Amino acid sequence: MPTEILMPALSPTMEEGTLAKWLVKEGDAVKSGDILAEIETDKATMEFEAVDEGTVGKILVAEGTAGVKVNTPIAVLLEEGESADDIGAAPAPKAEAKPEAAKAEAAPAAATTAAPAPAAPKSAEGGRIFASPLARRLAAEKGIDLAAIRGSGPHGRIVKADVEGAKPGAAKSAAAEAPKAAAPAPAAAAPAGPAAETILKIYADRETEEVALDGMRRTIAARLSEAKQTIPHFYLRRSAKLDELMKFRAMLNKQLESRGVKLSVNDFIIKACALALQEVPDANAVWAGDRILKLKPSDVAVAVAVEGGLFTPVLKDAQQKTLSALSAEMKDLANRAKTKKLAPHEYQGGSFAISNLGMFGIENFDAVINPPHGAILAVGAGIQTPVVENGEVVIRNVMSMTLSVDHRVIDGALGAQLLEAIVKHLENPMGMLA
Repeated sequence: MPTEILMPALSPTMEEGTLAKWLVKEGDAVKSGDILAEIETDKATMEFEAVDEGTVGKILVAEGTAGVKVNTPIAVLLEEGESADDIGAAPAPKAEAKPEAAKAEAAPAAATTAAPAPAAPKSAEGGRIFASPLARRLAAEKGIDLAAIRGSGPHGRIVKADVEGAKPGAAKSAAAEAPKAAAPAPAAAAPAGPAAETILKIYADRETEEVALDGMRRTIAARLSEAKQTIPHFYLRRSAKLDELMKFRAMLNKQLESRGVKLSVNDFIIKACALALQEVPDANAVWAGDRILKLKPSDVAVAVAVEGGLFTPVLKDAQQKTLSALSAEMKDLANRAKTKKLAPHEYQGGSFAISNLGMFGIENFDAVINPPHGAILAVGAGIQTPVVENGEVVIRNVMSMTLSVDHRVIDGALGAQLLEAIVKHLENPMGMLA
């Protein structure tokens, strides 16, 4: 029977997306692994692959359509021998049988009716189960209840391998014993401030322009609201003298000029933070709901401003990489972030983040922690500042930093040790090459 192709969840935070572009048209034959479309998520534009093979019978959502909910049918795939005339009945839910008819017909139907494959099996909780046509046929042949199988395909879709690995007896037993727990009532949403109508009334007599929220801005608003409401932030502030770093950077850039490499101050900050996390390993941690998860490598996220929001691509194993390697990787990630070409694994994870606004002349600020990170370093501009050294006033290039810390993960003394280690590396940059 015709198979619905559903809007995929291409990232953990994705609830809806934009069908940016179809790469197939009605009548095209596709096989598993073929690219069907480009989907714009809340963070990136990604390719969507086919799971099953068949012919594209009907495209249900036109390209360019925004706000398509995850698991919404976007197209219909036909199997061999099927035609577009079969599509009408495929997406339609089956009508419920009357109680009297159900009681009378339940037993004989089970014994005498032999369907080639279940049209839309239901889970133990009554929801629809998504399975490929081949998986349905194999399940019917083996007498396996699809409700007892955990699918390994996209969005939990059951595929051939899942059915082949299931045991008929165990599957039926598991399905029979599955508890029919009632779905929990949705928790009441926390107040998000005055309703839109109230705000609009206040400014009804003023000239305004409404800006609709796109997926990225909605996600940023939700995550940062969650961060400030649920994470107990505290802040540690220190300054670092950058004079030695600036001299060292100028020397290295002169030597690297023939290779087309130009190190930025931010590259040194990334390296300093990565090494500091190794020296203070208890601070290299994230909040995991009911426990603290300590990381072995230094996976450092760096905030990158893009149109309409920001990304935090992650430089993994940063403690092991040279300054030139970190510089090249950071440039690549930043460029692809600005065109929304990052894959989810490139901007998810890490235990620590850096937000640098020094290039905009900002002297100091407090950054909001990006959950589940344990801390984020807010970096300001280097400023020519009078400093007392050995009883004399000298002018030094001083950079202010603020470490925002999740108190559930990192205590005050531990955070102070981490910030001290970062400052030590920035003020003695040659040691970062050792």
